[in-house]
Amino acid sequence: MGYFKIPRFQRPYSWERIEVEEFWADTIVDAESDYFIGSIVLFKYQEGVFGVVDGQQRLTTITMFLCALRNLMRDFGFQDLAQGLHGLIERPDKNNKNQYVLQTETSYPFLQEHIQNFGTLDININAGEEEARLKDSFDYLKDGLQQAANGIQNDTTVNDDKKRENLSRKLIELREKILQLKIIVITLNNEDDAYVIFETLNTRGRDLTISDLVRTHITRLIPQRNANVDRAKERFNKVVEAFEASNEEVSVNTFLHHLWLSKYEYTTEKKLYKKLKKAVKTKDQANDFLASFEQDAKIYQLIHQPSSKKWRIEEQGVRDALEALAMFRVRQQLPFVLSVLREYFNKNLNLKQTKRALCAVEKFHFIFTAVTSQRSSGGISSMYAYHARQMRAAASQADRIGEIDALIEKLLAKIPPYEEFEINFSSIGASEKFTKRKALVTYILGRMNQVIGGLTLDMSKMTIEHLANQGKASALTDVQLAEIGNLILVNESLNGKLGEKVFSEKIKLLKNSSGVWLDENLKTQKSLGEKEIRNRSNFLAKLAFEKVWKI
Repeated sequence: MGYFKIPRFQRPYSWERIEVEEFWADTIVDAESDYFIGSIVLFKYQEGVFGVVDGQQRLTTITMFLCALRNLMRDFGFQDLAQGLHGLIERPDKNNKNQYVLQTETSYPFLQEHIQNFGTLDININAGEEEARLKDSFDYLKDGLQQAANGIQNDTTVNDDKKRENLSRKLIELREKILQLKIIVITLNNEDDAYVIFETLNTRGRDLTISDLVRTHITRLIPQRNANVDRAKERFNKVVEAFEASNEEVSVNTFLHHLWLSKYEYTTEKKLYKKLKKAVKTKDQANDFLASFEQDAKIYQLIHQPSSKKWRIEEQGVRDALEALAMFRVRQQLPFVLSVLREYFNKNLNLKQTKRALCAVEKFHFIFTAVTSQRSSGGISSMYAYHARQMRAAASQADRIGEIDALIEKLLAKIPPYEEFEINFSSIGASEKFTKRKALVTYILGRMNQVIGGLTLDMSKMTIEHLANQGKASALTDVQLAEIGNLILVNESLNGKLGEKVFSEKIKLLKNSSGVWLDENLKTQKSLGEKEIRNRSNFLAKLAFEKVWKI
């Protein structure tokens, strides 16, 4: 058709992992032949080049898929297949000058040099937020393709020649799944028309969301008692308005998806409406779903804003786990957490087991997500959803406890090795120059104070103290000063007393202060240099892995 250019008025690449996972599920895992991925809107940019008004995210993701598949073909020695596929990514124009088929300005030169490029990389690029999203999405696609290839490579029932034949067939099959995707193309005459359409799509109008579609379906099934009063619609809209008024980034569409996953068969957010229409067909079913929608919305918002509820003292562990998970910014566990809290508030699960379930999830994601930054496959999402549904279907508290046991066993199997944890834990830090992980450092030190030190802390009055002082006079680097092995948690009053004292004076003052937990490593230190800081980081890592966050 030509070349595609992402114009300046478009936003950067914005798909997060969840959107790429859904793309993978829709186009590769569950795709039927000739799968339809919607419409794209183009305008005539110049001869042979079309500007992209709508469809940027899909076109970019498809391009990255083709690049990842091309690289895999090359790595397995299928050079002809790789070269043929690269011809769909980069090809000569009428002047015989090579151009990428998808051209973009916002992500230049990262997309071009790190992803589309089929040669050697000869430039260094500072990655920003858009580049980080591109890299994460590209890595996910690469991993998915590699796993598909590994399934054939690891087949011990066939010889090497047959493996190679099967692998070639599989790579071609993956290529054709993408190339056979169906799309509707709308082409405008000029850029002025494109601006109008872009504004219409993104401001004055919008596509119907999942919540719009669900509301229409539910209210159609529940007849109005009075022509001027639509109670079902009012009830639905009240929930939506509560989400929109929230200070947290909580989407009603994501909530609907997680509500569904906690009760019904697994599906992607994109296919949710189709599944719901099949499951909710009668007035009674619609009323039941609406009641669940209202009840679970309150729980879901509580999950994201634990401080909005006055918890009993004995429930503090539940609140702490929810706050930690919110800080980790993970979502795969939400259907399960929703299901557990639903059963707890409905008095079908006791407090002890509720805390056990949520603390296990918290500890897992501390190690798996917050520290080691493992890539979460769709398998983790489906695992949580499965046990959420099983929790809801359980006939007794014993059965519900069995589901918690089963989930914890699976979480334990996914914990990365200690060596990997130690390396990543030691790189965690905070200082005046490195503020991004300050909340995580505060959480780590606070939880250690509570679990190992047995202290009850008012975290709003706690602050991070650097044992070796920050400043130009220090012989330590900024990174070493920020490392967790150089940090301790104290209250604001003690922080003021410590001030700029040297380490020997600080440790003496700390030993004589109440309400401070000093780990055994720190108590024995006479000085604090690079080696001592790293040793303490590793000491804290071992405590964290084997005691504090041990599931």
